[in-house]
Amino acid sequence: MSEELKKSIVDHLSSRVNAVGFAPVDRFDNAPEKHHPANACKDAQTAIVFGKTVPRGILRSPDYNLYALHRSYHTVYKYLDELALELCNFVEGQGDFLAVPIPSYAPMVFHGMEPWGILSLKHAAACAGLGAVGRSEQVYHPQYGSLLRLGAVVTNAGLSGDPLIEDDPCPPKCNACQQVCPSKAFDNKGKFRKMTCLQYSIKHAIYPLALKDEIGLKHI
Repeated sequence: MSEELKKSIVDHLSSRVNAVGFAPVDRFDNAPEKHHPANACKDAQTAIVFGKTVPRGILRSPDYNLYALHRSYHTVYKYLDELALELCNFVEGQGDFLAVPIPSYAPMVFHGMEPWGILSLKHAAACAGLGAVGRSEQVYHPQYGSLLRLGAVVTNAGLSGDPLIEDDPCPPKCNACQQVCPSKAFDNKGKFRKMTCLQYSIKHAIYPLALKDEIGLKHI
């Protein structure tokens, strides 16, 4: 039954996403407190992770790359959230299963000055065999690189996991991303600072207001 259900999920998503993978919850043993799949779904057994690409042309737009990237992100986030909700209903329609959609972007919670999702989708993607995390702290898919925007569903259906990608996606000793980062989001030890990146890359009038104090950070 589990392999039949897994195949039906892959077939169900195949024309609507660029990649899909499956991760048993025991691959999340090192997840931070309250950010484990078991916190999202009762008796969670599997995270289903899927990705949709954004166009490469956006990144090469001479004058509007950041604005187009931000807009396309929010377009694809809505698409992924709707797809996750629909997939939950599909999974639950296959038997006595529970399924919970994981938001592709918001809501977020802040730990200190760092925004976190309910589940780290880049780590979930790595756990589902969709890629490996590089030195930029992005996850890189073998075909699509870092172009995938991610969504997920957590279910209590037991589904077999896909093979993990163990290879380092970065060339040996390469730190090109850290050197050319326009927001200078990497410190001198190579640690990525999310808020430095966000303040540069998110061109939205609400952020300067929403992120200026603790109340804003709590409720964004």
